[in-house]
Amino acid sequence: MSRTIQVTFDAHDPRAQSTFWAAALGYVIPGPPGTELPDGADPLAAWTEFLTRIGVPEDQHNSRSAAEDPDGKGPRVFFQQVPEAKVVKNRVHLDVRIAPGLEGDERMAALEAECERLQALGAQRVRRVEPEPPMEAGFIVMQDPEGNEFCLD
Repeated sequence: MSRTIQVTFDAHDPRAQSTFWAAALGYVIPGPPGTELPDGADPLAAWTEFLTRIGVPEDQHNSRSAAEDPDGKGPRVFFQQVPEAKVVKNRVHLDVRIAPGLEGDERMAALEAECERLQALGAQRVRRVEPEPPMEAGFIVMQDPEGNEFCLD
């Protein structure tokens, strides 16, 4: 039997990270338990209200956050606050599949367009790896706003 997974990131600012990754992946930030959010409602504001109502101290409101696939197919991405900074390269990273089935210049143009969009959201470009058939289709290495490496593939 297969299992579902959740990808968990350590973070300084879980809410900012969940906002970035929701936009990057086309995900949504879920509302609090038992809360039906109207269209256009701010889920982070709903969380602040919920946490205040149940007595969570304000300094703990940004201790965790998440982003979820609105279609329920992709893994949930969870962010937990930690005090220490990221020090070394990730041993595991996400490959964001932007251009499956595309090749050559068309593929790299699609990756570049997504790279620009994500840079506007706070990501940083690290490097571009050119296609070298038959083994390498080409990709772009990036970092999220807290320096976690990921690839546009």
